Amino acid sequence: MSLFTGSGVAIVTPFNDNMDVNYDKLKELIEYQIKNKTDAIIICGTTGEASTLSDEEQLECIKFAVEQVNGRVPVIAGTGSNDTKHGIHLSKEAEKLGADGLLLATPYYNKTSQKGLIEHFTQIAHAVKIPIMLYNVPSRTGLNMLPQTVLELTKVDNIVAMKEASGDISQVAELMHYCKGKIDLYSGNDDIVVPLLSLGGKGVVSVAANVIPKDMHDIVEKYMNNEKEASLDIQLKRLPLINGLFSDVNPIPVKEALNMINFEVGKCRSPLTTMVDEDREALEKILKEQGLQ
Repeated sequence: MSLFTGSGVAIVTPFNDNMDVNYDKLKELIEYQIKNKTDAIIICGTTGEASTLSDEEQLECIKFAVEQVNGRVPVIAGTGSNDTKHGIHLSKEAEKLGADGLLLATPYYNKTSQKGLIEHFTQIAHAVKIPIMLYNVPSRTGLNMLPQTVLELTKVDNIVAMKEASGDISQVAELMHYCKGKIDLYSGNDDIVVPLLSLGGKGVVSVAANVIPKDMHDIVEKYMNNEKEASLDIQLKRLPLINGLFSDVNPIPVKEALNMINFEVGKCRSPLTTMVDEDREALEKILKEQGLQ
């Protein structure tokens, strides 16, 4: 029940001037990704601004992505919630719409305990049949999912993958100590894809892939083909860009970057805002230095 090997793009949600979802641009972005070898589309995640989409918009985006991709790569739908009942509802609806898998972040704000995490994810997993990718992003949720908790959750048949975005390589190593062969691991940090692959990871769920999809695909493919030096070369070459894409709250910089390279994805919904002039100029300079503008 493996989801994918390689780079899955955490795709942005484009908005028009009225701040409605721009489906023409979403189609363009999806086609650009597939043309440039992205291995999966992750729709309505953090980068897709799921937190400011209504349920109706979120499900419509999932439906649109599934229909546009049309089986060419897996579509993984972000349906996480800090309300278990709500998470079950979104997950069941995404399954009905044809999503190949689900991305479930740990509950935020109310946070819960490690026991609560096990119960939360188990309840959602039992409500659907499609594979689930857990998502640990403590910098956003205020809650760190511990390796022993993940180990317990691997006992649930359709919990098959983990997006690890703690940025803590020691924790990743401990996770693989407990869970190697029991769960597929994906980096949630674009700057440490190669280190995570060296610990047995299968790929990355990538923000940078919005801008450099083929490079993010190649980092993983070359590593898996034992071209490890070539893989590392790409990782290090693109490090200034990756850092630039996280110079403000994600997805503010990646949307600015896409606008700079003429994808016209619009702004982020409030309360997210635009970059200050100094940071925007620095990002534009990086894009030029990286040969992207």
